[in-house]
Amino acid sequence: MMLTIAMALTMTVAFAEGENDNNVQNAQAYNMRVNIAMLSKALQLNCDQVETVQLVHDQFSREMMTVAEATEEERPEKMKKAINRDLANMRYILNDEQYHTYVRILNITLYNRGLR
Repeated sequence: MMLTIAMALTMTVAFAEGENDNNVQNAQAYNMRVNIAMLSKALQLNCDQVETVQLVHDQFSREMMTVAEATEEERPEKMKKAINRDLANMRYILNDEQYHTYVRILNITLYNRGLR
């Protein structure tokens, strides 16, 4: 009887630890913080664009962390809204060439993190 209780407790703790690890991994996948200097270089931003892109990207990063905290059912819709809002804002700031480069970088980032 005691052995059965000990085994049940051990399995429960192991399951809870595994679930916590999955939540941490999910949060890391949704963390969109980037090195703005490197992004600026890749997009060839001018001085005015750098600050504005950083503000927009910070907002996007906060929204993606909110997506990480959402339920499995809510995530796809919230992520779609966050991405669309980010792209709309970036479209306003960047020229055509910069925007297309940004879209490629974003898609690669999402794919590498398993979000696409």
